[in-house]
Amino acid sequence: MKYVGIHTQQVRNNTKSGILLILFPVVILALVFLFLFIVVVATQQTEYAQHYTATELVWPVFLHAVPYTLGIVAVWFIIAYFSHSYIISHATHSKPLERREHKRVYNLVENLCMSQGMPMPKINVIDDSSLNAFASGINKKSYTVTLTTGIITKLNDEELKTVIAHELTHIKNQDVRLLIISIVFVGIFSLVAQMALNMLRFSSGRSRDSKNNGAAYLIIAIVVAVIGYLIASLMRFAISRNREYMADAGSAEMTRNPLALASALRKIAGDPKIEAVKRSDVAQLFIEHPLNKNDKKNAFTSLFATHPPITKRIAILEQF
Repeated sequence: MKYVGIHTQQVRNNTKSGILLILFPVVILALVFLFLFIVVVATQQTEYAQHYTATELVWPVFLHAVPYTLGIVAVWFIIAYFSHSYIISHATHSKPLERREHKRVYNLVENLCMSQGMPMPKINVIDDSSLNAFASGINKKSYTVTLTTGIITKLNDEELKTVIAHELTHIKNQDVRLLIISIVFVGIFSLVAQMALNMLRFSSGRSRDSKNNGAAYLIIAIVVAVIGYLIASLMRFAISRNREYMADAGSAEMTRNPLALASALRKIAGDPKIEAVKRSDVAQLFIEHPLNKNDKKNAFTSLFATHPPITKRIAILEQF
């Protein structure tokens, strides 16, 4: 794999973050227009329908809805963006790691940060015997490295040091900011989709006598499901799997010990699953995906994987 410098990786991630920020309101507005269009097409019962096309009927309503839609989206995004720490902590059941009880971990993090001229991130812990870790945050105040109790107790100092260096590299490369934005977006779309489906169930139950309305609701449900799947897939493609290779390389450079990270990854591969983690968007933060450890993968599903095969990562590290 071709090495990419930290500055190049930062620029790439910042560019992707900017693109996602621009695309998000565009996609929302497109969904609003599509929703109105489908409703009009499926329920054209007004006298205007005889003289105007569906697009002409929808356009005035859509233009009126644009400022309200953008305002709601902006407020919604700001709240979600700045409450991401709570969202992630709640999704992973993590809590602050007490310094007096884990001086070993704090010393490792502090020494690595001092060697790189980095500010000290917060350190959280997930009470789980499995081996996994992740970094999160959008700025110096919110940067956090989270470790499971299993990875703290089952790795030796050199192995744990390289894992922490891997997560610090994600922070340096600003991978975490891009990941947080994707989590916020996927979370919002998932909530909107769920609300739409709930409205479908409620409305269909009240409109059984109207075949036209029933058809409209059915079409809308199908569209919501398809668009939700496509959006989730696009988010996965936006988050390049190369970020893990870059973080592995950063750890090897930071610690001068690629074999220790290879050893750590081999142990992590044996037990990465965390029972508390249920959300796939949050799972992409981890050094190894903590869900569906035993699921068989084929060439097609690998295209949508958020992590590269850990065996390939180990093989590259052993070639350093």
